[in-house]
This record gives sequence, C-alpha cells and structure tokens, in this order.
Amino acid sequence: MSEASGALVIGGNLNGLSIARSLGRHGVPVWVTTPPSMKLASFSRYTLRTLPWPDGDSEAQAAYLLELAEQYQLDQWVLFPTSDETAALLSKFHTALSRRFRVSTPTWDVLRWAYDKRLTYRLAAEQRVEYPSTIYPATEADLMAVRCVFPAILKPATHATINRFTADKAWPVANHEELLARYRQARELIPPDLILVQELIPGGGESQFSYAALCCDGQPIASLTARRTRQYPIDFGYSSSFVETLDVPEIVEPSRRLLAAMRYTGLVEVEFKFDGPNGGYKLLDINPRLWTWAALGGRAGVDFPYLLWQMMVGRTVTKRTGRAGARWVRMSTDIPAAIHEMLRGRLNLGAYLRSLRGPVEFALMAADDPLPGLLDLPLFAYKHFYNGYKGLRGGVPSAKRCPTKS
Repeated sequence: MSEASGALVIGGNLNGLSIARSLGRHGVPVWVTTPPSMKLASFSRYTLRTLPWPDGDSEAQAAYLLELAEQYQLDQWVLFPTSDETAALLSKFHTALSRRFRVSTPTWDVLRWAYDKRLTYRLAAEQRVEYPSTIYPATEADLMAVRCVFPAILKPATHATINRFTADKAWPVANHEELLARYRQARELIPPDLILVQELIPGGGESQFSYAALCCDGQPIASLTARRTRQYPIDFGYSSSFVETLDVPEIVEPSRRLLAAMRYTGLVEVEFKFDGPNGGYKLLDINPRLWTWAALGGRAGVDFPYLLWQMMVGRTVTKRTGRAGARWVRMSTDIPAAIHEMLRGRLNLGAYLRSLRGPVEFALMAADDPLPGLLDLPLFAYKHFYNGYKGLRGGVPSAKRCPTKS
C-alpha cells in the first residue's frame, strides 16, 4: 500500500537510513536531502530520490526547504531531522515551514531546553533530576576561583558550530594545569559562555542508559529503556556500537518528569550514566531527534519513525512499551570497540560472541535492503577523504569532523 503523504529526511546518515527503511517498508514515499559526504541513506531501496543539501545559514536552508515544497509539490509531507542542528533548524522555523510541511520537531521554546545543555541542567535541577556536577566559567578568573574535582571534562553547551572541540564531544582533564590549558584552547573555538566543566563519571558504554520515547505534549505514547553497552571510541564514543533493551525503571520517572515539564512533542532520547561510586543515574543529555540505534525499537516492537509519521498525519497511535532482550549492533564499529575492551581486560571473546545472540537488529545489513550494508566501509572512507579535502581548503580536519551522536 502506498501512502499519499511522504517524508523528506534531512541528512543521509545512519539516522536517515533508519527513517527511510522504517517508512519505506510501510509504503511511505521517502526523499532525502543531504550533503555529498553523507549519502548512506541514498543507497537504500526505500529512498526514492536524493536532493542536495545547501551550505549556508539557517535562513537560507529554511528557504530551500520551502522551495523544494513548491517545486516538487511536497505539501503536507513530514520533515524529519537527523541531527541536533537540523532539529534546531526545523524548530526555529517551525511556523514558516508548517505552511507547507508537517514539522516533526517541537517549536523552539520547547526544543531549546534539550538543545542547550545549560538549559537542560537548569531544567534537571528544577525537576530534581540528578546530573553531573557542572560549572559554567565565563572567564579564566571564574575557573581559577572554583574548586574542581578531577578527573573532569570540558564539553560544549551546544554544537551549533563544527570544530575540533564540538566534534570531540568532551575533553578529559586530569589536573588544574591541564584544565586551564584546555579551557584556553576551547575559548579559541567557541564563546566562553558555551564552555562547561563537568565531573567525569567513571565507566564506559556499559554504564550508559537511555529512555527513548515518542511523546505528545509531554506524555509518552511509545517508549523503551536500553543500555548502550558498547560505543566507539570506547571512552567518549561518537555513537553506540552495541545496544540492548533492558528494563531500567530507575530512569523512567525522571525522564517523564523532564518531558512533561518541557511539554515535549516528537521523538526524544534521554541519556543517563550510572554513577557507580555514588550510586544512582545522572542525566547527561536530551537528544531532540532520532538516535543512531533507533532501528532497535522496531526489533523491540516500537517502530519509532513510523509511529511518529502516523502521529504527524493525524492517525491514532496506541500506547506501547518496547520489550526487553532485543539487541542492535553496528559491526563496523563494534568489532574495534570489542577489541579495545578485550585489550583492557573488560571483555573476553566468549562474552562478546554471546552478546550477539538473537534477536539482533543489524544497523546496516538487511536482507530486503542490502546495498547500504555493503557500502558502509567504502562510504565511511569516502566521508573522511571528503572532509579531509575540505579541511585542507580551510575547513575542519577530517579527524575532527562531528559524526552523528547517540
């Protein structure tokens, strides 16, 4: 069955591929607009057309989307972001874009609480949700005046610009001298009011947990809880490589309080880290868009992109909770992650092989859509070559480009 209202996905990364497969399998027409370095979703049989995505400011990009609607008669198609930046774009221009599209992000007065970590932690404090101890130094003198417990990390409050600091996600520091040196480097890249200094909670992916949900006006319609067991790189992973659904009731109620306070509508992932030495789960981030391992939801009975599309076109979505015991793996990053864990003595081969027992959802390999899986490594190499070429011409060096988070 073919659906009348289609979807326009901004970004051809793994998130975009997950959206294309989810919707395409239900007969929903999917188009993707993406830069040339991010075309994984373009090779899916479920992506009917790929259009370029322009560089430039947000006003020009919003105008481009409206031009696409006019040129190709995409009225009432659902707009899907695949990154924090494109989510912010749709949110800030929600009113204008809604004249032609169904915009799947909430308006900016809602989304900003997730986009800006300074607001996220303020909200957490108001809702009595635990989060890592964080300071906000506006000047170097402010940094000198506070006592910081080490090890710690520096992290950006937003990812509005792409540079080596925002791409690296976090900079660990072991002492005050290193903190000062790294802070000075960060100030050269982003405004000082966007630099956060935060306690480092020990542990890797095995300590990271997520509450993923589709919400309407702050109330969850569909949800699941999961552990992001392995990530790559293993210390400050750009994205998860192995995720499994578990029953983690401790993070459900705090997540629901935050989302209700925001009156959030749309897809969202609320990230926590278990603080072993002190006990309890602490809030790390709220991601206001689809997350990298979203295809796990389909394996667990919660097909998030299709449920969002149904909600956006006015269909009734029944409440549901994802079942525990499903697994998701991206082999191209999970194998090196597992090797690193083995070298550190935190994983053995038998335990690794047992973790891959079914039911498993592979991030890229799919019997009904094989080409993206076959092209994963070549496209990964091309992306870094392309970004490296741009870096030589004055852009960000390839090793510091910002892959999709989560």
